[in-house]
Amino acid sequence: MYKRILLKLSGESLMGEKGYGIDENRLADYATQIQNIANKGVQIGIVIGGGNIFRGLSGAQKGFDRVKGDQMGMLATVINSLALCSALEAIGQKVRVMTSVRMEPIGELYSTAAALRLMDEGNVVIIAGGTGNPYFTTDTASVLRAIEIKADVMMKGTRVDGIYTADPEKDPTATKFTEITYDEVLTRNLRVMDLTAITMCRENKMPIYVFDMDTVGNLEKVINDEPIGTLVKP
Repeated sequence: MYKRILLKLSGESLMGEKGYGIDENRLADYATQIQNIANKGVQIGIVIGGGNIFRGLSGAQKGFDRVKGDQMGMLATVINSLALCSALEAIGQKVRVMTSVRMEPIGELYSTAAALRLMDEGNVVIIAGGTGNPYFTTDTASVLRAIEIKADVMMKGTRVDGIYTADPEKDPTATKFTEITYDEVLTRNLRVMDLTAITMCRENKMPIYVFDMDTVGNLEKVINDEPIGTLVKP
């Protein structure tokens, strides 16, 4: 069993059955799954995307200044982080929100030492605001935080159950990988995460596990080493 993980959640997945914003049922499902593995003694850091509210790059394509657009995206991740924090608190889970830019009293300013201290005290730590810098995705932020907190693995919870040779929603002949190397991901141009994030994982030997988070119970299965997703490793 993993001792410490960094869980990357998709902002789009928080929409659930809605076309925008946050689905309360999906949020509650996520909170329950997270608490279940916390109760097993797993230390958990979480980074959430903001695509269900605003995505900086798409905003730039619509005329927003890229820096301002990315800052708006960072704020979207803070909204999602507060929502998940509230859902976890509602079921009695100790949890704290930290932010990559100073934003008290919304959250404590992120530092690795403080995050590790909070985890040691039994808190789930949600790290909001991306890296705090424009031009970096929340995928890159999640890898950075995974490396900083010395996570055993970065888990990417998505809408699909792993990495395929092509988009399984568009190509019925796509086949799933059980394991794949960083180099294969880059060579095949598989859109698991952006290039910066994959490169950081490769350079720091941070394994990535991609799985379907939207099916209730899957997070616990991953923690119990059930092979339901795709492992990316050296």
